[in-house]
Amino acid sequence: MGCGVKEIKQVIVVREDLKLSRGKLAVQVAHASIIGYEKSDREIIRIWKEQGQKKIVLGVSSLDELLRIKEKAEKMGLVTGVVVDAGLTEIPPGTITAVVIGPDESKKIDKVTGNLPLLK
Repeated sequence: MGCGVKEIKQVIVVREDLKLSRGKLAVQVAHASIIGYEKSDREIIRIWKEQGQKKIVLGVSSLDELLRIKEKAEKMGLVTGVVVDAGLTEIPPGTITAVVIGPDESKKIDKVTGNLPLLK
């Protein structure tokens, strides 16, 4: 990234303990991405689009871990959002499935999620 432009990305953290099907997981990640997009600063969105809308999907093993990540991101001033499932297919209504962080500067987000594994 030249001329002082920061690398922008969005991170979606998903609960692996729910053992969602691939299709259900894809929908939860899509919901999360849109939530983050809608809450974000327009200038960040513009840069993110120019850079190809980088998204990373990471996994956690529990709801508690997911909520700790969200809280840490919020304390750092990052945009966050929670995906709450309607419960029409695989899981009960109101189940929290994912958290989105950003889009925002990669370095900022990495301070929150840098130690999490990529979703398998």
